[in-house]
Amino acid sequence: MLEKYSSSNPAYRLRPGFRFAFSAPSHAIALFFGAGCLRPGPGTWGSLAAALVFLFFETLIPASLLWVPGVLAFLIGVWAAGRTGDDLGVQDAGAIVIDEVAAVWLLLAVIPPGLLTAAAGFAAFRVFDIIKLPPASIVDRKLHTGFGVMLDDLFAALWAWAALWAIARLTGLALV
Repeated sequence: MLEKYSSSNPAYRLRPGFRFAFSAPSHAIALFFGAGCLRPGPGTWGSLAAALVFLFFETLIPASLLWVPGVLAFLIGVWAAGRTGDDLGVQDAGAIVIDEVAAVWLLLAVIPPGLLTAAAGFAAFRVFDIIKLPPASIVDRKLHTGFGVMLDDLFAALWAWAALWAIARLTGLALV
């Protein structure tokens, strides 16, 4: 299950730098303006950057429209992740983090606003993004396109939401 993160996997070993990140619009988007260049754990850095940007969105965008940036990031991310993966020669390189960004934004859009719920959403998403429960694991293994890169993280966000929902029901915390 975790072979994706094996040191022998080229998707994990490939480490584009900031020069690459800003060499084309698709690269800047796919690497979320350099967040994907940070080590270790570019997916975690990309998710953290997404959560911080989302907290800023909460101050600007009406709650009823907070889902829009996530949908736009998903749609643009399909193109950017596919193009950047082609340019890198590895479809789901670890540095491509727009999938984490779109998924985190969509997850945070459907839970109550605030720093604590954002932190819970971030943590839950990272767990499910790493363990890749089905159907995320199936998409991750079989669909090697920009759409596949984006889709497996969307499933991880759904699992994260389900976990937050269950925790909220068991504890009475306002997580969803």
